[in-house]
Amino acid sequence: MLISVNNQPVPFTPGTSLSSLLLELQFAEKKGIAIAVNQQIVPKSTWSTYPLQENDKVTIIQATQGG
Repeated sequence: MLISVNNQPVPFTPGTSLSSLLLELQFAEKKGIAIAVNQQIVPKSTWSTYPLQENDKVTIIQATQGG
């Protein structure tokens, strides 16, 4: 099964949570991350229980410093 992560196809196992996906993609330990699924922001408090579905479009945004 496939989902789209930042416009790139990514295979996943049915029942995978958003937190599990972040672990696989090595985003779990990063700070300043916001995630939207199908253009809807997902609160961090629900990442561990948020189930991904086939064809979901996941957008991961990471804040950066600059000036």
